[in-house]
Amino acid sequence: MSAVQPQVDDTGGTPETAAFRLLGLHKVFGEYTAVDRVDLTVAPGSFYGLVGPNGAGKTTALSMAVGLLRPDEGRSLVFGVDVWEDPLSARKLMGVLPDGLALPERLTGRELLTYLGQLRGLDAKTTADRAEELLHVMELTGDAERTLVVDYSTGMRKKIGLATALLHGPRLLVLDEPFEAVDPVSAATIKRILNRFVGGGGSVLLSSHVMALVEQLCDTVAVMARGRVVAEGPLAEVRGATTLEETFVELVGVRVGGGEGLSWLAS
Repeated sequence: MSAVQPQVDDTGGTPETAAFRLLGLHKVFGEYTAVDRVDLTVAPGSFYGLVGPNGAGKTTALSMAVGLLRPDEGRSLVFGVDVWEDPLSARKLMGVLPDGLALPERLTGRELLTYLGQLRGLDAKTTADRAEELLHVMELTGDAERTLVVDYSTGMRKKIGLATALLHGPRLLVLDEPFEAVDPVSAATIKRILNRFVGGGGSVLLSSHVMALVEQLCDTVAVMARGRVVAEGPLAEVRGATTLEETFVELVGVRVGGGEGLSWLAS
């Protein structure tokens, strides 16, 4: 359906231009370095996974990359458009689903999409048509249409959040933990939509700490630890001969516990 197909316009780059490039992004809070000069390149048509343990700096890096948090140093380019120098043009090219997305609570899903379509400058018919398709694809019709966002389940909130990111027809999706606390049915719907988006020529950058999910969806992966990218490349190359989880533990350099103590749990 057209609502989930990437739209081609004249503000992007050539096919050789990266869909997303992070160049030396750096952020310090007091004496703590949250993101340490991160470089990433997401190729057009790529399904890119950014993985790391909690506290690795993934959310901070993505917040800077999409224009939600100003970096101390570095640049972020969407199809060659600088996010901080030309934010309006950059935001037309990407759809963003932040972690812990705040939404207007006293609207239905359709009202929310209509409101955001107007803010995006879409005409009334385009907004209505896309909202109808997105609600149908996200399985938010029927009884869900009469439900306010404040009463949505976690899975429904993730789906309507993804719908808001897709509404304007972006060429790039940046999704921070889109599957966290999502039920299996909603997760299957989101996976199907994202695969369809990439299949139609779109690009996705997805952050997660669930290795199996990244292995299932992504063709390219970067591993972050302590604010730095410690590995990046095609999934098969980064993973090597083991699972991504095993490679991840080795790269991050943490000790896996749980094999000692707690003797009182044994029968």
